[in-house]
Amino acid sequence: MNMDFIRKLPIPRDIKEQFPLSEELKLIKRRRDEEIAEVFIGESDKFILIIGPCSADREDAVLDYTARLAELQEKVKDKIIIIPRIYTNKPRTTGEGYKGMVHQPDPNKKEDMLEGLIAIRQLHTNAIAQTGLTCADEMLYPENHRYLSDLLSYVAVGARSVEDQLHRLTASGLDIPVGMKNPTGGDLSVMLNSIIAAQSSHTFLYRGWECHSSGNPLSHAILRGYVNKHGASLPNYHYEDLTLLYELYSERGLENMAVIVDVNHANSGKQYLEQIRISKEVLNSRNHSNDIKSMVKGLMIESYIEDGNQKISDNCVYGKSITDPCLGWEKSERLVLDIADML
Repeated sequence: MNMDFIRKLPIPRDIKEQFPLSEELKLIKRRRDEEIAEVFIGESDKFILIIGPCSADREDAVLDYTARLAELQEKVKDKIIIIPRIYTNKPRTTGEGYKGMVHQPDPNKKEDMLEGLIAIRQLHTNAIAQTGLTCADEMLYPENHRYLSDLLSYVAVGARSVEDQLHRLTASGLDIPVGMKNPTGGDLSVMLNSIIAAQSSHTFLYRGWECHSSGNPLSHAILRGYVNKHGASLPNYHYEDLTLLYELYSERGLENMAVIVDVNHANSGKQYLEQIRISKEVLNSRNHSNDIKSMVKGLMIESYIEDGNQKISDNCVYGKSITDPCLGWEKSERLVLDIADML
């Protein structure tokens, strides 16, 4: 086997015991989880905004940004639930590049996954403690979810992972909303099949255990656009796309028909400023159709303190993305307030 086994990492239980969650923070998470679940099961008409950096790169800037979101949450709490996007592991199209804090707690230093597991747990814990907001992360590695399972209120399964059996079955064993993105090629049936799998019960192998899951009725769709055979980005957030998804959902009789629209990635062609226009178009579609309004539960927005992105260096600009470009804070704040006015 052409692999070097560097060291055996602590199991999730050991990390949780070393860095436990207080009873006060457990209560915050429980209340937040209930409030968020009510949106997905149709008992609340609040709108979800999963918003934050493309990738969490440094704790100080991420917590600064999340604190700003907490202040903004107070202004829009009657209409919107903000779930900070703190993504600590990043899929890479070719396997090259920054893979997130779980790999490199310091982007300028070499990989250290033990230090990374500790860093991401501390980051998510500090986010709750300092802001009262529980957050979202991507489930890039299903086996790693339990390191953060007592902290997260939302999980996304990415476009490259949505066809993977272990991602689907692990999602079926979670009790928080899990968004299944459409694959990079855009096939909606693949995404819907993943939701069927995640909403069903299974027996499967997980972290060396034979496990049984009960099914996750909070599993749902994320539309993120797609790439055609020529490599061109194409959107799937338009009114006609949402109508088609509603019809496909209805045909399958899935529980809690729901979709989050990702307004960046292929939907914007990674033109981050387009997120403003796309968000408002989706809101207009909701206001035009009761079916779409009942199905579209929220948006996913890539946002940070500074506009754009930058390459990793020793002189990185504080609060500017080192992966995909993000909407800066002033524009993000204005957009959230505008969304609240449109609801």
